[in-house]
Amino acid sequence: MRFKDRRDAAERLAGCLAAYRGRRPLVLGVPRGGVPMARIIADLLEGDLDVVLVRKLRAPGQPELAIGAVDESGAVLKGRFFDTAAPSYVQAEIRAQLETIRQRRALYTRTHPRIDLAGRMLIVVDDGVATGASMAAAVRALRTHEPERIVVAAGVAPPASVANLQAVADDVVCLHTPDDFEAVGQFFDDFTQVSDATVTAALSRPRAPADAGPR
Repeated sequence: MRFKDRRDAAERLAGCLAAYRGRRPLVLGVPRGGVPMARIIADLLEGDLDVVLVRKLRAPGQPELAIGAVDESGAVLKGRFFDTAAPSYVQAEIRAQLETIRQRRALYTRTHPRIDLAGRMLIVVDDGVATGASMAAAVRALRTHEPERIVVAAGVAPPASVANLQAVADDVVCLHTPDDFEAVGQFFDDFTQVSDATVTAALSRPRAPADAGPR
């Protein structure tokens, strides 16, 4: 399975999540790539939109490989390769990622105040999942707010990551689970980097009428 772009993936995900339409779900995008998709899904499901801020902890010399993840509270989720990195490196990486989270929260909150999560039906969206560390950290952080339910939704992820997320989320909806997964972008014809300006635009735009349908 391939996707034309993030809009294509979002519209397909919204179709798989149609049962939640009318339940006013709170759709949470993982910045940056997940937020434009979350905007589309929130519109089609007649839900609300917000972000969940987590950051992967990058392996030394291999920034695409996650050794873990950190959430907005500073809680760290250790990944498979976490103990292969020196403690001094890990602490510096945690500080760097928390500073990025702090900056993004300040930026996004200027146009979009945070929404209370308690008792809400949450759908956490990303364009794709690699190791799953960041998404698992997001689910763990959201769980502390006592939502009604947490659903993970992604365009593509390897089977092992989906299985791991099924252990922490109430449901996982993933459109494509290839065995030959190498990177999220390999399954998108257009995987243009998403800017903070695009994220803030998605957050500040009023919900579009759901009956407008996919474009």
